[in-house]
Amino acid sequence: MAAETRIAVFGAGAIGCWVGGRLASGGADVTLIGRQRVMDELANGLHVTDLHGDEAMVHPRVATEAAAAASADATLVTVKSAQTSEAGAALAKVLPEGALVISLQNGVRNADVLRETLPGRVVLAAMVPFNVVRRAAGAYHRASSGALRIDQHERFTPPLRGAFETARLPIEQRTDMLAVQWAKLVMNLNNAINALSGVPLSAELAQRPFRRCLAAAQREALELLELARQDVARLTPVPPRWMPRLLDVPDRVFKLLAKRVVAIDPHARSSMWDDLEARRPTEIAYLQGEVVELGERLGRVAPVNRALARLVRDAEGGGRRDFRGDELLAAVGLG
Repeated sequence: MAAETRIAVFGAGAIGCWVGGRLASGGADVTLIGRQRVMDELANGLHVTDLHGDEAMVHPRVATEAAAAASADATLVTVKSAQTSEAGAALAKVLPEGALVISLQNGVRNADVLRETLPGRVVLAAMVPFNVVRRAAGAYHRASSGALRIDQHERFTPPLRGAFETARLPIEQRTDMLAVQWAKLVMNLNNAINALSGVPLSAELAQRPFRRCLAAAQREALELLELARQDVARLTPVPPRWMPRLLDVPDRVFKLLAKRVVAIDPHARSSMWDDLEARRPTEIAYLQGEVVELGERLGRVAPVNRALARLVRDAEGGGRRDFRGDELLAAVGLG
């Protein structure tokens, strides 16, 4: 069933290459569409691994132009949030009426942007909970755990669902994807903190001062979401509103409890750290910036998230990326 499913991945970077590679390992007919440099690295194959020891070497089709998605049964969009409108415009020129497009992106707006730029197509929101790192040319590693979520829709057909299942990519269909996306965004508020710490995720989260920064940013976001009457889905064993309390416990207690929440590879870092390392623009406007904007719409302020956004923008321009936990607390007004 998976072998009959043609899947295009538009904007294939770390997430796109890993997800596409896993789908190819399950037998799906996968075409990765991305930058020439990234596609050139796949000339000898794509090696995908994960923190549980699974690995596969596959040889999907590669392309650099949107036209390669024209005959796909589904097109997965994995570009950064700032590039969504441009991606939609490119795909609008080649995808036929009724084509299925799935947004596998951070933030809460990208599916709507794609719907605006792709009239007459079916656009589903989806959420990737895990972290992917590029280990070498053509080698991508999933460094944390979690199952994909996607809008419940009749166009997510049994053959397409079967392609994910055969590839051992659990995917849960939801009727509350906006609540799921906000839950992921609240979790992703750590991307900025990790990027500013300069250390791997596991090392950052092992230090209470960094966790206090994250707890404050999450608490701020959750209070605004409650005021806006926006539900936040539960994606982990810990309910979202309990998470700031968990983050604030002593290190030894957190170490014991964290293993029950999410598994993280010792070498994993946030995608925002990757962006800063590569001197690419970050998605800060679609994470902390989204919380700040929500506060403005409600006539409230979000000082912690605003401060973190400012520090990341400074880092984009060459500013500090090696804060100690106590220094970061002070920099966001919590010291």
